[in-house]
Amino acid sequence: MILIDLTPYVCPYPLVKVKLLLKQMKVGEQLHILLSDPGSRRDVPLLIKKMGFGIEIIADQTHCLSFIITK
Repeated sequence: MILIDLTPYVCPYPLVKVKLLLKQMKVGEQLHILLSDPGSRRDVPLLIKKMGFGIEIIADQTHCLSFIITK
C-alpha cells in the first residue's frame, strides 16, 4: 500500500496527483490518501467513485480526510 500525504496542497494539485497515481497502479493495489483542503476533500472522492474504484473512508475529521482507494 502506498501512503500519500497531500495535506500541504490545495486543489487542483491533489486531484491531479491522485489521478496520475491511479493510472500507474495495478488492479488490486491500494493507495492511502490524506487530504486537508476543502475542495480536494470534496472533489477527490467524487473522482474516485466516478472512475469506478473502491474507496474506504478511514477518518473524516475537520483537519484531515483519510481514505484508501483500491484499484
